Amino acid sequence: MSGARVVKRSVVIAGHRTSISLEDAFWLRLQTIAAGKGVSINALAAEIDAARGEANLSSAMRVFVLETVSARAGG
Repeated sequence: MSGARVVKRSVVIAGHRTSISLEDAFWLRLQTIAAGKGVSINALAAEIDAARGEANLSSAMRVFVLETVSARAGG
């Protein structure tokens, strides 16, 4: 399962660089979602960060992808 491989990437949120570890499958979906919205991964990460409340950023990004994909699938 190549999509289960954890990949660490750096993003810039509010001018600060941070590293996020996500499975490759989540990075691929985030890229697709960002492209569909016409924004960069950094901009999408900042949007998720602003809405995450107390959640861990990596967890918030996974939940965001799950909710986005579920909504598009009608579920």
